[in-house]
Parts: sequence; structure tokens; C-alpha cells
Amino acid sequence: MSTAPDTDTAWTAFEARDRAWDGRFVVGVKTTGIYCKPSCPARHPKRENVTFHPDPASARAAGFRACLRCTPDEVGRDRIAVAAAIALLEAAEDRLSLDAVAANVGYAPHHFHRLFKRATGVTPAAYARALRTGRAANALSEDSTVTEAIYDAGYSAPSRFYEADAKRLGMAPSAWARGGEGVTIRWATADTSLGALFVAATDQGLCRVSFDEDAEDLRRRFPNATIEPGDAALANLAAQVVAAVESPDRDHDLPLDVRGTAFQEAIWQALRTIPIGETRTYSELAALAGRPAAVRAAGTACGQNPVSIVIPCHRAQRIGGALGGYAYGLDRKRALIERERG
Repeated sequence: MSTAPDTDTAWTAFEARDRAWDGRFVVGVKTTGIYCKPSCPARHPKRENVTFHPDPASARAAGFRACLRCTPDEVGRDRIAVAAAIALLEAAEDRLSLDAVAANVGYAPHHFHRLFKRATGVTPAAYARALRTGRAANALSEDSTVTEAIYDAGYSAPSRFYEADAKRLGMAPSAWARGGEGVTIRWATADTSLGALFVAATDQGLCRVSFDEDAEDLRRRFPNATIEPGDAALANLAAQVVAAVESPDRDHDLPLDVRGTAFQEAIWQALRTIPIGETRTYSELAALAGRPAAVRAAGTACGQNPVSIVIPCHRAQRIGGALGGYAYGLDRKRALIERERG
């Protein structure tokens, strides 16, 4: 039987309207006789006028009725459906259509498409592609040949990999398997008001944006790649990244060449959906990635973001407003947030 979190945690989540807690408890409001989900947009009652319940059934048993504004009864069903779809996609050996996934969890396809993207930040098809690509990347580091890796990742034939997903690895699969062999990565450093910024890119886009690093750090990441100083094209790209540091209050659409596990990519995608000047909690990001319980893993994925600033991991915080961690120091994280808020 599920239980509500302790009252302090529940109140903090309710006060912050933290969507990551939706479906994990409901809030009973004594003055109105209704129960709401934690993220309900209605005006908050006083703390002494609320009670916390592990689920809608418990709230109804206590005499409360569902809020018509936030419809808390629908949250649990939606969350279960998304979790079931993720499990289905992860277990599937062949591609599954949207119709098949939606039918399996009992939803209309178009409605479930919107529901899944709202919960994870990506569509079911994009989530499935990320899974296959992640498997291919892992297999490429273990198998003796590229062909073996492609089959092990669940592709019906090598042609399917090259047609559909090879570009997601950013470099040729054989190069991935050999630590970047055959790939040229150019780098540059640039001065910013927050310190020296290191920028590196392949021909496809940025693969590393960081503070306090240099070419030797890049060589350790790609030991067999050709690492060389940047050209005019990279200088222009680096200037745009500097602009993103100095003027983070506006969007900067920059080309990327990054990759990660399906969960990491979902977290990075979720980070890019956070509006300028706003933040999200790690628990919210975990929920958007379809893994509401994976709060610590969401924080780890933020820390593993290869292109800081461009993928704005500085917008991730703990519940209650604490900054949490940041690979390049909390002073920089605080400064970036303050600049975005003007």
C-alpha cells in the first residue's frame, strides 16, 4: 500500500506546485472539501487547512471530492500508462508503431502521443530511437565488428541503422568504437565574464562546451580522434557560445553533436524545454523523462551534460529552491540564472 510523503516534504512540493509529485499523493483542502494534485494551479490554502493522502481513494474515504480544475483522478492512470509504454519500448526487439503502443496501454494514439511527450519531453518514436542508438553505442564498444553491434542493438539489418539512426551517434559507428578514430574535432578557448570557456566541435556541431578544460581533456574523451585547433568556422561558433554566456536571456540555436543513453537524452531534452529565466527541479526533470523515481539519476544526467550553457543544466534545482550541484561551480550557476531573470 502506498503512503504519502512526510508532511514537510509534501507541503514543500505542494507549495512549489511540483509536477513531479503528481500521482504520488493528493492534497485535501478542509475549507473547500476538495482534493487536488500537488501541481494544482489554484490559490493555495493555509497549511493548517490541508491534509495529505497517498491516493485519491484515501482522500475520498476521508470525505473529500476531486478538484474539477486539476482533475487529480486522471494523473495516476496517465502516469501508469506512460510507465507501461516505456517498459514496452525498452523490451521490444522490433519497432513498435504509435498505434500499437497506445492500444497496449488503452489510449487513443493521438492523445497518448501528446501525453507521452508531455511526461517525457520526447515522442514515443524519439524515445525508441534513443533506446536503439544507446544500445548501438554500448554494443560498438563491446562487439568485435560494427555489423555485430548493429544487430545486437536490435536493428533488422545494417541498412536500417544507417538509414534511420546512424547520425544520432554524431560520428561514424566504427569511429565511435575506436575512440573517435577518423574524426576531426576542432577546439578553441574564449574569454567570458565567467572565466575561460572551452569549445569543441565536429563537422556536425558542438560536442563539448565547458569551463576550466583544455585540449588534453578532450583527448582523454576521444583518444583516437584528430584533435586540432579550430578554424574560422569554429571561431564563429565559439563567438555564438560566448554570446549565450553573456546574454542568456535570449535563445541561441546552435548545432549539436552529442549523444547519451535514452534517459540522458530525455533529461537533456527536458532541460532545453525550460523557458529562459525559469528553473525546474530534478524531480520534475525525472518525471518529464518518464522516470519520476529517478531523481538522483536526473541530477547525474545534468552533471554529464557535455555542452553546458547550450543545454541549460544550470536551470535544474532542488525542491525548495536550493541550487543543487553544478560541474563548474555554484557561483557560475547562480550568475547564469540571475542573468536570465534580468
